[in-house]
Amino acid sequence: MTAAGLAAAREIAKDIKLSHSVFALPFALLGAFVALPQGPIDWPRFALTAALVVGCMVTARTAAMVSNRLLDRQIDAGNPRTAGRALPAGRVAPAQAKAALVVSSALFVGCCALFALLQSNPWPVALSLPVLAWICAYGLFKRFTMLCHVWLGASLAISPVAAALAVRPEAVAGSAPWLLAGAVLLWVAGFDVLYAMQDVAVDVRDGLHSIPARLGMKRAAWVSRAMHVGSVLMLVAFWRADAALGTGFGVAVGVAAAVIAMEHVLLATGGAAGFAKHFTTLNGVVSLVLGGAGIASIVASHG
Repeated sequence: MTAAGLAAAREIAKDIKLSHSVFALPFALLGAFVALPQGPIDWPRFALTAALVVGCMVTARTAAMVSNRLLDRQIDAGNPRTAGRALPAGRVAPAQAKAALVVSSALFVGCCALFALLQSNPWPVALSLPVLAWICAYGLFKRFTMLCHVWLGASLAISPVAAALAVRPEAVAGSAPWLLAGAVLLWVAGFDVLYAMQDVAVDVRDGLHSIPARLGMKRAAWVSRAMHVGSVLMLVAFWRADAALGTGFGVAVGVAAAVIAMEHVLLATGGAAGFAKHFTTLNGVVSLVLGGAGIASIVASHG
């Protein structure tokens, strides 16, 4: 790779905030653990599976975020909050971003193909292109529908079901992976509604269909609250659906509910800017607490 290519890759990695993979990765790994069969864990085999799940998650998120930046580069250029991003600011050329999209997409499909080659599971690679199409289309939907927030939530919610399918395809016939996915969908959609409040004036000006722009700030806040209540209820249902999730996970659900409530308090007291200031930390806590507690419970149940 040339020096210019390396510089562009660094700019893209910084721009799409690779560290934000923490939002979905613990749920993907939890989905993988949920799918484990009863009995002692085959750690060498599962370690390979977990590594492939992480590879799929990081490359898929990279593809989705680069696609979003490409689709939104003109909108971003007209928004003071986002005008400094790599593409509208000119630090990365569209051709370089398109190359990054192709490379990350190919790496994602390659990671999925390794499940077939190494573990005789063809499902991940068979579904890799539909999944890519779904997650890379998010940037288009705010041009047409308020359901763009739900689309983003569904994009992250794919991860625990996909991980369960990669570990043991028959696991997705049970309710647990789907309840976890539902919780992730509503959690992400709810905080995306809050995050969109920063851009409500720009969205109204540009005719974009975010919930805050279409319903107003107060109604949008209530929509987000309803989504987050639904997310917590889904987490409780997930906890009850899998006997391996013990008291520790129930406590983690309580902690997550308190942190989510804190987000809404910050919104009420400090506005959208107050919420955005703590966005990464609070949502990272929710993801890590739930993922860590769930995985610890399942490992303990397997002996």
